[in-house]
Amino acid sequence: MRRKLPLTIAFVCGIVMIIQFYIPHRISQNFYRSMLNALIIVGIFYYILAITSLVRVHKGKIKRKKKGWGFSYVTLISLVITAIVGVLCGAYQPTRITTWLVELFGFQIEQGTPLMVIYTYIQIPMGATMFSLLAFFIASAAFRAFKARSLTAVLLLVTAFIVMLGRVPIGALITKKLPEVLQLTNIVEWILNYPNMAAQRGILMGVGLGMIATSLKIILGIERAYLGGGD
Repeated sequence: MRRKLPLTIAFVCGIVMIIQFYIPHRISQNFYRSMLNALIIVGIFYYILAITSLVRVHKGKIKRKKKGWGFSYVTLISLVITAIVGVLCGAYQPTRITTWLVELFGFQIEQGTPLMVIYTYIQIPMGATMFSLLAFFIASAAFRAFKARSLTAVLLLVTAFIVMLGRVPIGALITKKLPEVLQLTNIVEWILNYPNMAAQRGILMGVGLGMIATSLKIILGIERAYLGGGD
């Protein structure tokens, strides 16, 4: 029963949502909105599990004094402060507390709420920094590990070098006096708009077909990994 019930729920919900997509009736649309609301409610429990796991992991690091345990304090304190600011001052619309703080300190919040100030001036810059470092790491690792052993590998290496060089100002300066067709910026745009776009569409089609196949396997009970354990 513990395994049949989840399989039955997955089958019924999957079939019902597939049928609902092709029925433009008002009842069908109301049912779809109700399911979206139910999904939001379930998502709240995801956040509860995620926060609980985060606190347990960093609490363990602090207790055992693992390497970098000081950053765990920063993470937990930031989590508490952000949650308090979001609850008291509002997420998107300012509350009375936000208005009171503005009147008390005499400053204006262009982003609407203190939470959006935290997001705009702390979260976004940190995310941009991390992705920038990740881009440099991936580029350096690729050039160190890449070996041009075949014609395809050589073409990939040359194309990657051209795109990277054409995306920085020095690339445009190097080919500035060349004909417009041979300028790096135009070559890069052509590579991104045609060969790259064609490859991306092929990959997306493959991903879409894979998602459909996986969904059908879950609905039909063939894929049971989400239940945990064996078959």
